[in-house]
Amino acid sequence: MLVKIYDTNPNPVEIRRVAEIVRKGGIIIFPTDSVYAFGCDIFNSAGVEFIAKLKNKNMDLKKINLSFICHEMSQISEYAKMDDLSFKLMKKNLPGPFTFILNGSSKLPKLFKNKKTVGIRMPNNSIALEIVRELGNPLMTSSIFTDEKTTEYITDPELIEEKYGNQVSLVVDGGFGGMKHSTIVDCTEDEPEITREGAGVLIY
Repeated sequence: MLVKIYDTNPNPVEIRRVAEIVRKGGIIIFPTDSVYAFGCDIFNSAGVEFIAKLKNKNMDLKKINLSFICHEMSQISEYAKMDDLSFKLMKKNLPGPFTFILNGSSKLPKLFKNKKTVGIRMPNNSIALEIVRELGNPLMTSSIFTDEKTTEYITDPELIEEKYGNQVSLVVDGGFGGMKHSTIVDCTEDEPEITREGAGVLIY
């Protein structure tokens, strides 16, 4: 199923519809400010495991890089530990195409308890943020596959639906997506470190 939502003015009715599908255990593909991504409720263990298998059938869930999309800083602080330095850095750069790696808090869902760190995203994309706001808790997210031979299958929502539509509950068409992944910033040590250059240029 393909649902059109405009980033400039997301339709509240459609946003509620998408959030309800996620709330009931559905898996979606949706736009961010970098590439399109898989998403499900962070408390949906089966959904998280399903996305992990979609990403890599042979990889242990503990080794898969999964991130949370939050819609505001206060929500981030529920699930991750931030010191003054990381808080100020995130405040300057979010919303934006970044994934900040932080130490997880005690409120992480059971499925994530064995992972000491969590990736945090707050994309500059109204559709993604409004889905999370309506849902009431973060989305677990992981970018869809990047295959240099079939780049249109990660940027064109109609082709994304053609490729993954029978494996997910819904594809949100938010227009053509980007090809650059988010910039990853590790904030688990004393000094932040960029571990992957991506779409975001970090402001210190």
